[in-house]
Amino acid sequence: MYAGASCDFNPLHTDEVYATQAAGFPSVFGHGMLTMALTGKAVTNYVGDGRLRRFGGRFRDQVWPGDTLTTRLSVTELRSDDGEPVAVLDVVTLNQHGATVFTGSAEATIDQ
Repeated sequence: MYAGASCDFNPLHTDEVYATQAAGFPSVFGHGMLTMALTGKAVTNYVGDGRLRRFGGRFRDQVWPGDTLTTRLSVTELRSDDGEPVAVLDVVTLNQHGATVFTGSAEATIDQ
């Protein structure tokens, strides 16, 4: 469970009764940083390990138990930083309903 790995035991993510009855959500929901980590893994799978220079974004919607996430990456710029080729990416993660749950950007070194 991500809560244990991150030491974030916020009851909105870990306590079904609290999340539904006290907070009014339909269920517990995933940690934002878990969504970001899964998105980051998709980025590094695309660009390769050790190439990521920058990565950041915004949480747009909750991720619920059972959701299937898909990350889409678009290269928006290719440039050279001090002779090193760099790709700039737009990053969007969606759930199975097509709702955007995370948006961001990344920069990574690439082969020439």
